[in-house]
Amino acid sequence: MVPTIKSIVSTIGQKCRRCYSCVRECPTSAIRVEFGQAVVIVDRCISCGHCVKVCSQHAKNIDSELDKVINEYLPNGNIIAIVAPAFAASFPGQFKKIPTLLRELGFKYVIETAFGADLISPVYKQYFENNKQKTIISSPCPAVYNYIEKYYVELVPNLAPIVSPMIAIGRYLKENIPDNKIVFIGPCVAKKHEYEDPAVAGVIDAVLTFTELKKIIKLNEIDLDALTDSGFDPPYANMGKSYPLAGGLLKTADIRSDLLAKEVIVVEGKEKSKEIIGDISNGKIKSKFVDILFCEGCINGPAIESELNYYSRREYIIDYIDQNANNVDKNVWKSTIYNSRNLNLSREFTPQNKRRPMPSEEQIIAILSKTNKFVKEDELNCRACGYPSCREYAVAIGKGLAEEEMCLPFLIDKLEQAYAELKETQEHLHSAEKLASIGQLAAGVAHELNNPLGTILLYSSMLKRDLANSEMCSQKSEDLALIIDEAKRCKNIVSNLLNFARQGKLQISSVSVSEIISEIIRTVNNLKGEDETIIFNDLTDNQTFSGDRDQIKQVFINLINNARESMEHREKKTLTIIADRSEEFINIQVIDTGCGISEENYKKLFTPFFTTKKIGKGTGLGLAIAYGIIKMHKGDIHISSETNKGTTVVVKLPIKLQIHNSFMN
Repeated sequence: MVPTIKSIVSTIGQKCRRCYSCVRECPTSAIRVEFGQAVVIVDRCISCGHCVKVCSQHAKNIDSELDKVINEYLPNGNIIAIVAPAFAASFPGQFKKIPTLLRELGFKYVIETAFGADLISPVYKQYFENNKQKTIISSPCPAVYNYIEKYYVELVPNLAPIVSPMIAIGRYLKENIPDNKIVFIGPCVAKKHEYEDPAVAGVIDAVLTFTELKKIIKLNEIDLDALTDSGFDPPYANMGKSYPLAGGLLKTADIRSDLLAKEVIVVEGKEKSKEIIGDISNGKIKSKFVDILFCEGCINGPAIESELNYYSRREYIIDYIDQNANNVDKNVWKSTIYNSRNLNLSREFTPQNKRRPMPSEEQIIAILSKTNKFVKEDELNCRACGYPSCREYAVAIGKGLAEEEMCLPFLIDKLEQAYAELKETQEHLHSAEKLASIGQLAAGVAHELNNPLGTILLYSSMLKRDLANSEMCSQKSEDLALIIDEAKRCKNIVSNLLNFARQGKLQISSVSVSEIISEIIRTVNNLKGEDETIIFNDLTDNQTFSGDRDQIKQVFINLINNARESMEHREKKTLTIIADRSEEFINIQVIDTGCGISEENYKKLFTPFFTTKKIGKGTGLGLAIAYGIIKMHKGDIHISSETNKGTTVVVKLPIKLQIHNSFMN
């Protein structure tokens, strides 16, 4: 029967900060990031608690039965505390106070879980002697057998069918001191999962961690140092106290293990545990007994709640064993063990395969490409996502255990791209706002100037005609000609202002950029000097696009005139125009060998009335008008230049124009 799944470890969403430490630490990929939150996948979790240890934000919540113990069990009085031997490392220098503390809290009996280790050790020795035809894996550590049940189901028969010390002492107490609730207190999160396992359920009534016990001490403002020393209640434990240490099971069971022993291996720690279980599955291990602790001994459990390092904790456990070694009456101990010879200390393990199918190579490649990893060199293997390599990360995505947004370099690239696009959009918006404001002003000014300019031109022309028919001096005729020329120049400026200020009405038709540029070049060829060269490279295959022909022609007249004027004093005067096409755009480059544009003028290029030409040579509206027309056509225009080498203007126009009706006549 497969046990009902209960969430032992969960995430406190508001505290999770997208650091991926838990993802990196989880041995079974049982944590999936969803919308930036590290969510525990309950059915994949083996309750090892390593994610709790590494979470600096304290965003992992461990299922607690503290309220049930305090409010339901303790008031009734019939309650037994069984304490894991690692308590000596969790309460260094104060471990003799713990039995007193628990009795004052209301526990009727306080007993060592280590006696359960004494009970199962001879069973291990006998099982080892009788089953040397296969590799036996020890089963006191629930994280180990959870891992095997879910991810190496082929090794379930290799698990020793023997209960843990917690279940052993629980069964002993249910038989010898009945009608009492039994609460286990220890450093292990996985024990909260174990005691509800259908294979052993009904023995233990609740599990508390040392962390929860310290919470009780804090809530009740108890001063441990003020308590008297006291010992545990019987049955007293012997060498079972060494179970929290690597090799403690072998020591207690009197199974020989030394440096040269081939039949026995002792393994501790998450990574080494995973490695050896994998090796056993692949037939690489010849040893007959493998003792595995998923933590570095129970003294390094996720709820040990101690500031001491591994070696200091180990010393406190050894001191605890030494101090109590002579307090145990060996004859009474042996008698108790013998009288419990018929106690059921066996259990079964159930395969619960949680492995997900491996994605295909094509899927992995596709996933990697989505995060800009197209070749092996693109795989940084930085582990920022929590996975050892980019490939394993892609596999996790393929299995539905990760999401693309977990790749930090990819996110940074996307962020930089988004920032660049935002900056460009802001610049365009700023330019558009300036153009709109200036356009409104220009429209008003142009309207007011047009009428008086027309009058000046009319009467100047009439006076000039009258002077031509009279004998008055030629000087006045020349003055009138100057007035007419200047008035015409003003008229031209006003015309440009009106073009600039127009509200973006487009006369849409099918436009050929090749025809437009060819027309302009024919006109220019009649005016250009012998030292000018104009090259037009048309690669558009006569592709037409949707646009306003007159306005597009105005754009290229402005660009070509600017290019020619920039080459006026250059020795080499070559204007190159290249037009090509892609699936969606017509692309035109206007390249000159002129004087170039200085860097400080780059941001002013499309600003109305800005010009580097001499007075009388330009109005500073040509590029501003071109910019507005291109943007109305949903296109783009960019300029790159190098001083004394030349300038390149790139215009990009969509083949299919999709704009709102308000922009069309």
